[in-house]
Amino acid sequence: MNYKEYVEIVQDWPKKGVEFKDITPLMNDGDAFRSSVDEIVKYARDKEIDLVVGPEARGFIVGCPVSYVLGVGFVPVRKEGKLPREVIKVNYGLEYGENVLTMHKDAVKPGQRILITDDLLATGGTIEATIKLVEQLGGIVVGCAFLIELDYLNGREKLEGYDILSLMNY
Repeated sequence: MNYKEYVEIVQDWPKKGVEFKDITPLMNDGDAFRSSVDEIVKYARDKEIDLVVGPEARGFIVGCPVSYVLGVGFVPVRKEGKLPREVIKVNYGLEYGENVLTMHKDAVKPGQRILITDDLLATGGTIEATIKLVEQLGGIVVGCAFLIELDYLNGREKLEGYDILSLMNY
């Protein structure tokens, strides 16, 4: 399936000069969304995944249906102040500034095999920070899956050594 047919390019959002890749048309189409989830599940099946981890908020949109189909749990990674129990945290840079990501301290057990999902791989900062959280707890990142990868931002460089699936490249 050509998923790019279901991505709307929005010029100058959230700031001038940015071409935002809007996945809501993909999510609005049941067949296209199901197909994208199925492709990520196919990629993950032989990796013996224990948990799917996704950063807010679109990582939830991608990761939750994947975890459901795989029959494994989902772990949310959130911005600081959003999780109710004891957390670990990491500072990271993103395309438009800096932020802090957190994950519950008991979310991942040592040796668990983790698939990280998100809608977009841009500069790699958010996923690099997510990997650091998982690995702080002893998890093993066995794959990272994205709907979109922005090749021109070289996010893969920060994820060198990790297995990556991207359904669309720009």
